[in-house]
Amino acid sequence: MKLSFWDRLPKIKGFAERLQNIFKFSRVDTELLDELEMELIQSDLGIELTNEIIGEIKKRKISDMQELRDFLFDFFKSILDGLDYKLRLYDNRLNVVIFIGVNGTGKTSTVGKFAYYLKNLGYFPIIAAADTFRAAAIDQIKRWGERVGVDVVAQKEGADPGAVVFNAIEAAKARNKDVLLVDTAGRMHTKSNLVEELKKIEKIVEKTLGYPPSENLVVIDATLGQNVVRQVEIFHNAVNLTGAVLTKLDGTAKGGVIFNVIKRFNIPVKLVTIGEELDDLKPFDPNEFVESFIPEVKI
Repeated sequence: MKLSFWDRLPKIKGFAERLQNIFKFSRVDTELLDELEMELIQSDLGIELTNEIIGEIKKRKISDMQELRDFLFDFFKSILDGLDYKLRLYDNRLNVVIFIGVNGTGKTSTVGKFAYYLKNLGYFPIIAAADTFRAAAIDQIKRWGERVGVDVVAQKEGADPGAVVFNAIEAAKARNKDVLLVDTAGRMHTKSNLVEELKKIEKIVEKTLGYPPSENLVVIDATLGQNVVRQVEIFHNAVNLTGAVLTKLDGTAKGGVIFNVIKRFNIPVKLVTIGEELDDLKPFDPNEFVESFIPEVKI
């Protein structure tokens, strides 16, 4: 029997199991809070958010174990509430989804898996190979296009990414496609000229189609933990980020960074990936994630 998506995340499951061990304590005391603090930091919630949680437990004078579990569940759920996690794909027009992120985040493979996901939903996607800085990147996205049966619009290494996107828009309209996925270069967020290029691509989309991209998704590597916060901040200041994609969740117990990104930037996680198979991508479900992170426990 094939495991469900979240059951295929053994490290996050491991964190949940360790957290569950905390509830074997008979009461909330200093020893328990020290253990809880360590687990939360190791899950990459960050010092600030961890201190907020511990501070609230002390402020509320929580002593009952069931009350502690319910508080933690409600606390994490409250961070995720109030945002629209649904992908913004509109009927009767060409939707442009731009994928942004630094090298090594799994951006190109995410584009390929998302194209496969869209095809299964009945959409007609096309891909723009706008990472023109490396020939290997163009080859990689072409291989993904062949693998999932989706057209890829590409030019030679060194071509203007904006021109690639413009040509891809024209190709999408000519071929009656409804979603254009733009694979941008793995930009180092410290290089302002490359960030400026992202702004240019966004402007080309709006000028050509008369409306902005449906989604600007920043792709972040879950294994990097708190390091991704600075990356998201730079990109968030450069373009109108509409959401995030969290990749490589299968390789980390640091899923807590999701809460930090959402709390700090108020952008929803739209997609998560857990591997290299075609179906290793799915929309992010906040309820499902909190339940996987802090499962029901028997007190």
